[in-house]
Amino acid sequence: MNTSIPIRSTPLSISPAPWSSLSTVSPLDRLASLRQDMDRLWELSFTGRGAQPGTWSPALDLYDEAEQLVAKIELPGLSRESVAVNYQDGVLSISGERKGDYAEGQEPDCYRSERATGKFSRDLALPVPVQADKIRASFKEGVLTIVLPKSEDAKPHKVEVSVS
Repeated sequence: MNTSIPIRSTPLSISPAPWSSLSTVSPLDRLASLRQDMDRLWELSFTGRGAQPGTWSPALDLYDEAEQLVAKIELPGLSRESVAVNYQDGVLSISGERKGDYAEGQEPDCYRSERATGKFSRDLALPVPVQADKIRASFKEGVLTIVLPKSEDAKPHKVEVSVS
């Protein structure tokens, strides 16, 4: 198959890097730009985009409510049976697998593939102790919700202040 690469006929305009000459950009702005670049790199590394083939990582939110922690994990296209939730020694583990549409080796030609498939595993160290025997999980519309009641020691306590 003969493929040709189009050649740009107009010259590229390359502007100098902000750090290569005097500029009005403050060092703090440069630092903010570097942070944004690092955030993008981090996202590509750990969100499943750009990850190893056959692995991915679902988005996860963890909320601290007064009496409990609540974890919400986005798992569109998965069934309840394809997800496992475990808790041990202060670590919440969620794992599962999203199957592809075709058997391996039977995939048709694909022009674009953005949906992640394969196994995933998330381990989340919890910030406070929880009551393991009272953890509840529900799965609705592709979102796994895990409610983790805090242990009594981790709940806020009101302290009366006396006047002396």
